[in-house]
Amino acid sequence: MKQFEHVTVSSFEEGARILKEGKGKRQAMAGGSDLLGIYKDGILKTHPETVVNLKQIPEFDTLEETDGWLDIGAGCKLNRIAGDQAVKDLCPALAEAAYSVASPLIRSIGTVGGNICQDVRCWYYRYPDTMGGALDCKRKGGKTCYAINGENRYHSVFGGMACHGSPCAGSCPAGTDVPAYMARLRNGDWDGAARIIMEYNPMPMMTSRICPHPCQDDCNQCTYGDSVNIHGVERSLGDYILEHADIYYAAPEHGTGKTVSIVGAGPGGLSAAYYLRRSGHQVVVYDRMEKAGGVLQYGIPHYRLPKHIVDAYVKALEHMGVEFRLGVHVGKDITLEEIRKNSHRVYVGTGAWKQPVLGLEGENLTQFGLNFLVEVNTYLEKAIGSQVLVCGGGNVAMDVALTAARLGAKHVKLVCLEQEHEMPATPEEVARAKEEGVEIYHGWGLGKVVTDKDKKVTGLAAKKCLSVFNGEHRFAPVYEETEQTFIEADTIILATGQRVDLDFLGERFGEQLKSARGLIEADLESFRTKEEGIYAGGDAVTGPDIAIRAILAGRVAAAGMDRELGEKGRMMPGGDPVSDAGSPQADPWLHFDPKAVEEEAAHKLAEVSPEERTLTGEDTASFDRETAQAEAGRCMNCGCYAVSPSDISPVLVMAGAKIITTERTLTAQELLTRELTVQDILEPGELVKEIQVPKLKGEMHYDKKRVRNAIDFAIVSLASCLEVGDHVIRDARIVFGGVAPIPYRMPEVEEFLRGKRVTEEMAEEAAALAVRDAVPMGKNEYKLFMIKELLVNAVLRADNKQ
Repeated sequence: MKQFEHVTVSSFEEGARILKEGKGKRQAMAGGSDLLGIYKDGILKTHPETVVNLKQIPEFDTLEETDGWLDIGAGCKLNRIAGDQAVKDLCPALAEAAYSVASPLIRSIGTVGGNICQDVRCWYYRYPDTMGGALDCKRKGGKTCYAINGENRYHSVFGGMACHGSPCAGSCPAGTDVPAYMARLRNGDWDGAARIIMEYNPMPMMTSRICPHPCQDDCNQCTYGDSVNIHGVERSLGDYILEHADIYYAAPEHGTGKTVSIVGAGPGGLSAAYYLRRSGHQVVVYDRMEKAGGVLQYGIPHYRLPKHIVDAYVKALEHMGVEFRLGVHVGKDITLEEIRKNSHRVYVGTGAWKQPVLGLEGENLTQFGLNFLVEVNTYLEKAIGSQVLVCGGGNVAMDVALTAARLGAKHVKLVCLEQEHEMPATPEEVARAKEEGVEIYHGWGLGKVVTDKDKKVTGLAAKKCLSVFNGEHRFAPVYEETEQTFIEADTIILATGQRVDLDFLGERFGEQLKSARGLIEADLESFRTKEEGIYAGGDAVTGPDIAIRAILAGRVAAAGMDRELGEKGRMMPGGDPVSDAGSPQADPWLHFDPKAVEEEAAHKLAEVSPEERTLTGEDTASFDRETAQAEAGRCMNCGCYAVSPSDISPVLVMAGAKIITTERTLTAQELLTRELTVQDILEPGELVKEIQVPKLKGEMHYDKKRVRNAIDFAIVSLASCLEVGDHVIRDARIVFGGVAPIPYRMPEVEEFLRGKRVTEEMAEEAAALAVRDAVPMGKNEYKLFMIKELLVNAVLRADNKQ
């Protein structure tokens, strides 16, 4: 057995101080049952360095009546509470709940404080061996709640609660709350879904078409089949938003009188423009191109992102009051210094448009992939050779290859360092390229451009690439120089990366803002630069990256500028989204569709056949609303769907008890129903000292359904207090346990009961109301019958006891 230090303290405050200093390596001991889990489940891998003994604290286990209140020390044993006459007189439900706890052995060592601080309970906590041992479930910091698609007979019937975030949101660079808008769509609330997604990303109609959607890679549905087609659902939602642009891009009602200038009309700049204008600032966007959109307008083919969508978004921003000054080359037509002087704040969001110099022999005979795409996107035509070779393995390379094929090249080949599973391009784009005849050479690096005697390109000499990444997965290709191959081509297009051009900064800002890497130096959390009043984000700060990260940078920078300008706007500190009411969403419950989550196959976007694809027509079609909602139904809405195991907690919430800790006084409802567990409310080292329970009028009981009466946790429990006079209910307090992750109070049922004459019919109506909002998970519907039975019996019993 592991050795540990044992410390006995004389006050709760001393114990709290020692626990705080231990930073999670010290464990309090009150009764003893609080340590059983640690030693039972992890004696060889989990052990406290110090056990802090609270049992010698003078007020540790007090139990007395004072002015109609019960004062109970947190260390008071449950068997004492169960048998105490004062408890039976003032709060008989508490005595019944204490007596109902597990077995006499547990009651004799278990404390009231320990009981209310228990973790949630579910099948996978109680019987981990049935799933191959201990499970790293959502509550324990894992990815999923196994009850969603597994055994859930003992789980919540009123929904789950969020914990540790969701994998899809965690993988989205913008942190988009995917499950939240999916839940709205399942209920047909397109407006609610639109407002949620726009708190994170104001242009989902574009990102859904171009993003590599890392959110789908971590979707928990991948365990059972296809991931949820998040980008497909997002696309339909984005199209809906654009169709109703007058609603979602409305001009602010009030202006702030502050001006913010944005350099660069790409995704980051357009994101910042939206959030800043929404907050009421005057926004001016500068860009050297003739149309706004940056890479969205010029660097992505029409068949992936139709330009009418980009134009419509820009028009929506103009409708909000954003001013665009296009065809203006900052650094030539106007200096950054001039812009800064005329603005309260500046955001720099220029992209990566410069061709890198590779040092490849014959490099001057090649074309730059991004320039190639800009020319085609602008004029929708370009002379092309018959044998085209594209160099690169990313989505830009795929775009170049497909564009060349659709321009009429007879043969299109692509050479890249990576093997197919290593390619940065998305699998969909690689598959599409193959489908249209692009021949891919994996594992070859650039040797030299080969020409004939007339200096015309005939192909590329490529060298074997043995590995692309080092042991730390950093780009560090290793070649076998002696193993080479020749790839025939009359046109070679390099799509192996882009560089950032910061010449526009000018001498002063160039010295101030440029890093040794040739990028703008900015804090990657706030996107502030060292120059007061100037923010920067996107490719100019990170180097070439995906659009959604630039959108995040624009949003966060906008929030920072908003705060500095003395405006709260509609963002919380750090750019965290808020609801329309200006506070986080109030409803704590997560729900999913038990039948739809069992569908293993995702809905697919309809695709145009390869023979019918063109440069201008979109390759895929958006879902209709019905299909989008059906796919949203496959979202598991990952959270914790376990239930609160405490017998005491529902009674304390019902009774309106007060909980006194080493730092504050909370109501039982505040401590026990606001978060998934009590530990989520208490600060590190904060200890529950005392519980105060008032005397209530009425018939008070704690009723419990369980598998084994002697020792089991509640399947469903009810803490009730019903005051009845002349067969009419004057007041009611109803709190259920075992049906949700926290004690579940039913204020609507309480209100329904007040003033009602007690009859069996009325009791049945109340029971029906009690389960109205229940959403069984598939195997726990029987709990609804238990809820109704307990409530009916409690109502009729209260009348019979008059």
